[in-house]
Amino acid sequence: MKKVLANDGLSQAGINILKNAGIDIITDKVEQANLIDHINKEQISGLLVRSATTVRKELIDACPSLKLVGRGGVGMDNIDVAYAREKGIKVVNTPASSSQSVAELVIAHMFSLARMTYDSYRNMPENGDTTFGDLKKKYGKGSELRGKTLGILGFGRIGQSTAKYALGLGMKVLAFDSTTEARTISVEVGEQTVQVSITPVSLQEVLNQSDYISLHIPAQANGTAAIGSAELAQMKKGAYLINAARGGVVDEDALIAALNSGQLAGAALDVFVGEPKPRKDVLSHPKIISTPHIGAATVEAQDRIGEEIAGLVIENLL
Repeated sequence: MKKVLANDGLSQAGINILKNAGIDIITDKVEQANLIDHINKEQISGLLVRSATTVRKELIDACPSLKLVGRGGVGMDNIDVAYAREKGIKVVNTPASSSQSVAELVIAHMFSLARMTYDSYRNMPENGDTTFGDLKKKYGKGSELRGKTLGILGFGRIGQSTAKYALGLGMKVLAFDSTTEARTISVEVGEQTVQVSITPVSLQEVLNQSDYISLHIPAQANGTAAIGSAELAQMKKGAYLINAARGGVVDEDALIAALNSGQLAGAALDVFVGEPKPRKDVLSHPKIISTPHIGAATVEAQDRIGEEIAGLVIENLL
């Protein structure tokens, strides 16, 4: 019987599929330092991870029983993908399963930035009973999303899902991508479907014209930030930045400087440098919304991820 370790968890839907296929699925968390010994002791054939567990060259070389590595989600920067494949190990992921959930979190953050609800949540419990009028004035200067421009950097599945919601809100959408090929976005309105064609434009145009910018790009291969001081300086003064892609895509020092200077009005981060121990000054900044990497963490998305990864395990291990 093939053994598969889902080290960062797996939905019950995925577990059921694997069990029904005759696979011994293990969901007990093994600490990174003990992972090699555990894989060898149990003769694990498949290792399933999310973002917490890393699969590097050392582990690949030390675990001859390993035939498959699966990433429940999109980005695979925590896996040495090319090296694993060189060694004959199948590496798979689930790029489509979490697109909607990540897009919805981005839109939620945009609403919160526009109406300053994230800051209101901090102040109302402590000061609402004594400074209600002052807080009403402070938070009564929000803005509407309708009519604003959303710039999307990285126009793959998640970027396109985000565009659907933004278009439904009446926003203008600009996109930047590695290809300039036009994409047709299907927006469901009531019982009708409206087709909207979006052709990616230059990075400079997106930065210059967008009121909100959402990042959906992978971590850079050289380890540098894709959005640093130069890019932030090109954004519209008073614009907002949302990162639900990868920690390190944004230079956090440059972001704090742009917020402190007023170049940016606010930011929302679901991912951070140094996860799971992000910087305290980033988390506590009064102009930053912080969520703990929950973009794909909905019940529906986890079920889709579990079902898709289970299918890939069966396809590649049995």
